Amino acid sequence: MAHENTQFDVAIIGGGLAGITAALELLEQGLKIVMIDRDSEQKFGGLATNSLGGMTLINTPIQRLNGIHDTPETALRDWYSFARFSSRDHWPKKWAELYVNRSVEDIYQWLKAKGIRFFPVPHWVERGEFGDGNSLPRYHIVWGTGQHLMHTLINELKHHVNSANIKYLFDSKAESLLINNRTVCGLQGRHEKTGEVFEVNAATVLVASGGINGDIDRVKREWDKSWGEPPEHILNGAHEFADGTMHEAVERIDGRISNLHQMWNYAAGIHHPKPRVPLEGLSLIPPKSALWLDATGQRFGPVPLVTGFDTHLICKRIAQDPHGYSWQVMNWKIALKEIAVSGAESNTAFRDRRILQLARDIFLGNRKLLEYLVAECEDVVTGDSLEELVENMNRLNAGSQTRGSGVVDLDNLSQSVEQYDRQIDLGKELHNDDQLRRLAQVRNWRGDRSRTCKFEKILERKSMPLVAFREFIVSRKSMGGIQTDLESRVLSNDGQPIPGLYAAGEAAGFGGGGISGLKSLEGTFISNCILNARMAARSIGNLPLTP
Repeated sequence: MAHENTQFDVAIIGGGLAGITAALELLEQGLKIVMIDRDSEQKFGGLATNSLGGMTLINTPIQRLNGIHDTPETALRDWYSFARFSSRDHWPKKWAELYVNRSVEDIYQWLKAKGIRFFPVPHWVERGEFGDGNSLPRYHIVWGTGQHLMHTLINELKHHVNSANIKYLFDSKAESLLINNRTVCGLQGRHEKTGEVFEVNAATVLVASGGINGDIDRVKREWDKSWGEPPEHILNGAHEFADGTMHEAVERIDGRISNLHQMWNYAAGIHHPKPRVPLEGLSLIPPKSALWLDATGQRFGPVPLVTGFDTHLICKRIAQDPHGYSWQVMNWKIALKEIAVSGAESNTAFRDRRILQLARDIFLGNRKLLEYLVAECEDVVTGDSLEELVENMNRLNAGSQTRGSGVVDLDNLSQSVEQYDRQIDLGKELHNDDQLRRLAQVRNWRGDRSRTCKFEKILERKSMPLVAFREFIVSRKSMGGIQTDLESRVLSNDGQPIPGLYAAGEAAGFGGGGISGLKSLEGTFISNCILNARMAARSIGNLPLTP
């Protein structure tokens, strides 16, 4: 067994956003740190590097410039309406209160001081199926996506004046915690390449190792029982090493784990054309003007599925369908204007901060992305008529290794499409379809208008061909996790802090073991990695928690 002879002040488990944020704060205090990361140095930064970089922030200068007058009280009311906290969720509620009151000071201004900027118009996501979600636009996207965010923070970490105080152990998996006199005093792990066991001695351990959603088998085991059985086929959109190893390690020393059944998955997952891990999925930002259909070609109803209102409810409705997957059908014009894939990889204009390319993609459509998906993704088919489209949809199911169990019925699909198109033909004064009403509402906000078609018929002859996406649930984030107090101290099953042990980011359910409760307002994930980690660093250094 190898031993790290140095006695460290803090051992950080996980090299993602929470771990890196904490390391930056702890270096400011002159502490000696070791960071243990299971991934290679080339992949330093974790899942946030591949994210779109969206954050829910309250009462920012960007909101005010757009005429949005937000308050922590309004945001907390919206938060509670979605979270539906139970009587057991004391600490998640406390973290939610802290977040809405500190998001500008502890997240927005902290990032701004490091040169991070946001797109000048906030997006309006998770409005709620019945107006019970975000009552105002709050979704701020980092200009440069999560890739620019992480590269900026990693660069600062590596060039910090106290950078000599941090040691990195890459390709190293932490597996258990060391205890002495009921106090955590280090950890034991294994080097991935050699299999050699190692120990690290540290006065404090911070768990920032991510969640459980990279392990699809565990996702299915933890599945919310009120949803019934999990779909047979779930794609992986989480980090491959987010497998809950450290959750189990914390449990073994009587740490409390809560709400692991609460997850933030997405409904519009397609197979990655070039998967790097098994079942890797891309998460579409689903077109609002497309028709969302079940496996037989029937439109979901009576309330149609439209993205941007309640992601959790869409996932639930599809997961509870006997087939466990869905189709979205549209024409080329809709796909060109509205199709997008979440994350840095597919949003090159945003990622590379190319304003002219972004403007072109918004107004002319991202043709390169659409043509790539049609040509390379196994879940996309086209057709010049409904008959040809249905034939290709069923051929896809019959010939693919991930065969869908349903058969698309031409009569079902024709009825769904033609009924919708007839509504559009009546004119907007006579629209009596809930999807059209929602499209009208969405187009009222400038952040959505430019990316949403204006009542486009599916069978519009000049907008052919037709396009269909076969979509699966894609696993993404764990909303539950290790329970922590407002100092990010890990709590035992009797509610007391475990000396020497902290948790932050997704490992902690983004705060308190489940800060978002049942469902998120969206954008409360990478931002909470920053908030949790900063609170942990202040507590470890005995600094004021809210300076």
